[in-house]
Amino acid sequence: MKTDLCIVGAGPAGLMAAIFAARRGIRTLVVERNSTAGRKLLKTGRGRCNLTHVGTPDELARACEPYGRFLKHAFYTFGPDRVRRFFHEQGLETRVEADGCVFPVSDRATDVKAVLLGAAARAGVRFIYGRRIFPMAKEPGGFVLHSEDVAIRAGVVVIATGGASWPQTGSTGDGYALAAGLDHGIIEPRAILVPLVTREAWPGALQGVGVEHVAIRSRLAGMKHAEAKGPMMFTQDGLGGPAVLNLSRRLAGLLDQAGPPVELHIDLFDGLTAQALEQRLITSCQARPRKRIETILAEWLPGALAERLCTLAGCAETQASQLSRPLREALVRMLKDATVHVVRTRPLREATATRGGVDHRQIEPTTMQSRICPGLYLAGEVIDADGPCGGYNLQIAFATGALAGQSVTVPASV
Repeated sequence: MKTDLCIVGAGPAGLMAAIFAARRGIRTLVVERNSTAGRKLLKTGRGRCNLTHVGTPDELARACEPYGRFLKHAFYTFGPDRVRRFFHEQGLETRVEADGCVFPVSDRATDVKAVLLGAAARAGVRFIYGRRIFPMAKEPGGFVLHSEDVAIRAGVVVIATGGASWPQTGSTGDGYALAAGLDHGIIEPRAILVPLVTREAWPGALQGVGVEHVAIRSRLAGMKHAEAKGPMMFTQDGLGGPAVLNLSRRLAGLLDQAGPPVELHIDLFDGLTAQALEQRLITSCQARPRKRIETILAEWLPGALAERLCTLAGCAETQASQLSRPLREALVRMLKDATVHVVRTRPLREATATRGGVDHRQIEPTTMQSRICPGLYLAGEVIDADGPCGGYNLQIAFATGALAGQSVTVPASV
């Protein structure tokens, strides 16, 4: 089988690359190991699909450090406004939420997938499903890609197989082996945007309890502090939720070493100083002297969390009128600086995204073409480049995919 362009992977990066290449008249074939396209896409944003995040290309690049310099050209080429316009032109409207996240107005990831597949079909993209490409070789005039029962000869190739997180969706790291077979360096894949496991058992006892807003600061000897803010959720063995997931990205590489645990300091009342919080507690105790402290605290926090914090502070089942100054100060310290020690992340298979992959230094950022193997392009999570929660990683996939599709050049001999 022959084609001008073969794209390996039918996720958001691969589909966007296919659409933009086929619109240029390039014969485009997409090979997907799953029986359908976009399986991981359907899981994004808890099924709602956080398409992108509003901001200028420079703002997005800063949010995606340390990969901002590599990603900036892609963001300028196909930034958030272009992403929203692309979907608008296909009949799918989007909306911006208060935190800058962008979702389809339908709140359905299935609609996003349908738009991408519809645009690909109208552009003339062909698909082969249920085929895993391995191996792939460079030959004069192009590449030969082998699957179980077919050999594909293509002038140019785009690897867009995703990372190694959520392998149940087909992201099992196939692209790393394909790129390594063509002499590319692979940065060890690590879990990011992933829940954290604590040494302490008490967070696990609160599994499923959430807090709308916290500020979390990490501390590890000799390392710069990392901080994240937002919602937090207690998990079966530690902490999760957007604030924790973003912090896990900042801590990538630290928690898989046989070193000391990373200390986290959780401020449950980020908008109040310790003095203001203490005065609020005093006022509430004076107004309801016969109420137990955990009952008063449950007006501000989930009840189970209020009880646990009072136990940790030593004031469980204490009436408001009996709350001594030392106990009150201990409780305020707990509310403003609850300390846990993180020993590891949850496994990579449970992570939202992957840190690592094909070394981005071996990829030309203005085209997404390999600097090692001319004619080979890479897009999406297979590349060692990532961003925080909030639509940034889909933006990276769309932008690098579109840039690759706009940039591929087919040899004249094909």
